Amino acid sequence: MSAPSLRTASARGAFAMVFVALVAWLSIRSSAFLHISNLRNIAEGSVILLIVSLAMTLVVSSGGIDLSVGTALDIGAWVVILAMTDLHLGWGLSILVAVCAGLLVGVVNAGLISGLGVSPFLATLGVYFVGRSVQQVGTGGGANVSFRNAPAPFHQFGVGSIAGIPYKVIVAVVLALAVWFLLSRTVFGRQVDAIGLQPDVPRAIGIRVGRTTAIVYVTAAILCAFAGVLLTAGLRIYTPQAGYSYQTDAIAATFLGAALNPKGRPNVPGTVVSVLFLEVLSNGLDLLGLDFNLKAFIRGAVLVLALAFSFGLARRSLVARSGH
Repeated sequence: MSAPSLRTASARGAFAMVFVALVAWLSIRSSAFLHISNLRNIAEGSVILLIVSLAMTLVVSSGGIDLSVGTALDIGAWVVILAMTDLHLGWGLSILVAVCAGLLVGVVNAGLISGLGVSPFLATLGVYFVGRSVQQVGTGGGANVSFRNAPAPFHQFGVGSIAGIPYKVIVAVVLALAVWFLLSRTVFGRQVDAIGLQPDVPRAIGIRVGRTTAIVYVTAAILCAFAGVLLTAGLRIYTPQAGYSYQTDAIAATFLGAALNPKGRPNVPGTVVSVLFLEVLSNGLDLLGLDFNLKAFIRGAVLVLALAFSFGLARRSLVARSGH
């Protein structure tokens, strides 16, 4: 086994031990942790973050970054309410309108990045700031938009279940499988991976890098807007800039998942495991009833350590592969 493979195997083993130790510790500290209802809460609580993380995984696979995924989520969460209350559309059509509105975030990103050559960091950061301002103005300074009279079928889409399995968990699993298939089993996925590794090489062999990159950012925005719709369906309220918290966790989950991959590349299985780890941590801290500030500190520390770990491992693997 090569040195990079050994390091990655060690990293995965260490992460597995940390995950198991966390579950064991929480199980001892809280008798409710392993209760079936709490495990269901963990699964449901992972859905929105997982969908946003899938979008981020797709983007990072292409060598980019998207700081506007939270904006796309917020737009989807907001517009689905406006479509039903102001435009008086049915809930099904309102979901479509909301996803299309979120798609515009991806179109703007694609235009800036693929069309004008703006770096992904600056382009998506700019879109984030614009989106934040639009939300502030549109909600009178950031006030919540309540939707307690949401149609029952729409609300059930966010909280209902079939055979004891929540609808949104089923949706998240289907989306995870779809993104996994797209990245791992299609020509498009191989092109995305090639662009992420060495963008000049795909261009030299005729791959339309600009078009592929544009599709990546548009697809990511669609996923996030749909996540926003699911969030509104469950909560029946829209909170401006709520997507930002999912954005930071999605970045952590994506890069931590990449560190667990033998090639150090973003991947859906690694992202799924990382999302579950973060949700278990968050759920456990809530069960322990810790002070809010202490919980924020612990969660933040774990995210920083996760990112530092993943970046460090990726750098060592890159150095090892280059032979330096």
